[in-house]
Amino acid sequence: LAADFAILGEPTSAAVEGGCNGTIRAEIRTHGRTAHSARAWRGVNAIHAAAPILERLRTHVPTEVDVDSLVYREGLNAVGIRGGIASNMIPDECVVTVNYRFAPSRTVAEAEAHVRELFAGHEVVITDAAPGARPGLDDPAVADFVGAVSAHTGGGVGPKYGWTDVARFASLGIPAVNFGPGDPSLAHADDERCPVSDIRACAAA
Repeated sequence: LAADFAILGEPTSAAVEGGCNGTIRAEIRTHGRTAHSARAWRGVNAIHAAAPILERLRTHVPTEVDVDSLVYREGLNAVGIRGGIASNMIPDECVVTVNYRFAPSRTVAEAEAHVRELFAGHEVVITDAAPGARPGLDDPAVADFVGAVSAHTGGGVGPKYGWTDVARFASLGIPAVNFGPGDPSLAHADDERCPVSDIRACAAA
């Protein structure tokens, strides 16, 4: 694939968002020993053993990282949990799926090391990972596009907190930005929507 410049139509409220966070998913596993729930003392409850994992996530303070003049907010969250065999059995395994959104200044290897450090003492299995992309605002094509959009909409440039395909283009050495209609803060929310004014602004720009 060859290109001079790429525009990803991600929701940005008709403003330019540069780069994107990287993402990594990990399964944090605890192990126990099965028993009848009426004789729970004969087993070890793996779901109960997951409490320190959840507490670490609950008390985690997201880091804000300045990358080439844009501030990316990281995130570390449980996005899934599974465990249990039957309603009368002590479970011998519990799996907490964690999603870490990391600033584009980190490599995937550094992000993985960070997750393993945070959950030291637990079994950690990485199931998915993708690098982020730096803003690249100094590229001439990006600068020209930002200038043209700003002149039309009056908007500035912000960071993209999620992962987008700008990272794929960045890995190919192709400059790219996020620019599209829709409020990114409403992504995956019950009230997600796209104002017609955003569509018109993006089309005009």
